[in-house]
Amino acid sequence: MVYRLVALILLAPPCAAQTVAQTPQPQYTVVPDVQYCSGGGKPLLMDVFVPQHRSATPVPAVLWIHGGGWEHGDKKSASGAQFLADSGFVTASVSYRLSGDAPFPAAIEDCKCAIRFLRANARRYGIDPERIGVAGSSAGGHLAELVATAGRGAGLEGNGGWPDISSQVQAAASYYGVSDLTQAFPAETVPYLVKFLRGAETEKPDLYRKASPIFYVTRNDPPLLLVHGESDADIPLDQSVRMTAAYRRAGLAVEFVRVKNAGHDFQHIGDAPISPSVETIHRRTVEFFKRYLGGNTSTGTASR
Repeated sequence: MVYRLVALILLAPPCAAQTVAQTPQPQYTVVPDVQYCSGGGKPLLMDVFVPQHRSATPVPAVLWIHGGGWEHGDKKSASGAQFLADSGFVTASVSYRLSGDAPFPAAIEDCKCAIRFLRANARRYGIDPERIGVAGSSAGGHLAELVATAGRGAGLEGNGGWPDISSQVQAAASYYGVSDLTQAFPAETVPYLVKFLRGAETEKPDLYRKASPIFYVTRNDPPLLLVHGESDADIPLDQSVRMTAAYRRAGLAVEFVRVKNAGHDFQHIGDAPISPSVETIHRRTVEFFKRYLGGNTSTGTASR
């Protein structure tokens, strides 16, 4: 038995040990469970990711907003915050009120309050308050677009805290997000919208329009990165196509990445590889935020 065990160890392929050895270590420190605001009489929490190696301070910050159809998920879905923090940004992953607890506009009010918190507490985390971005995926992508486009006059600021601080951002990124809720959606997606807005589009057309980032686009909006799978069966690619067109009509900076052989959440579809790869998408996201939020970040590991 001992001989067999030794033999198995000696004959085991070396790649497993190499894989462990090559796994990049996080280049950030996590500050967990930070109360950023309150909503519905309850504390709202975020995790803050502070890069360990910064060439200078303060540095830009990016708020990451998780997906989940507006009805599930929390700040633990922090992959975006992690790879951006690895590249030298101060990041935060936020929990917001979900549609089962509170309908629209609760979620966007919480996300805007999170931006205000980061700006109000910039010195605490070494953030430049004039260089704050937002990013998210799916429902989080929708909320990121809404943070970017809906100004104070939209009535979406809420009363969760920091009322005298701006929720404006200087750059935004959305992975397979919703831009226009008034358009047709697959049957499987409609119940999420109905729950989020407490009614169908035919019943509440004005509310669906109010929840749609595309109707807030003006020439003062920040640069936007849109990334969407061409075979997305949950959120049609046309959502990002239309948002790109709206940005271009307004003369704004927009980058649109169509991901071949990818469905929702960049799920692999078909035999050919996803193009660009998820690693490349992450790298391009880092490059986008560095371009529009400025430098003073570490080189990091964007593909983590």
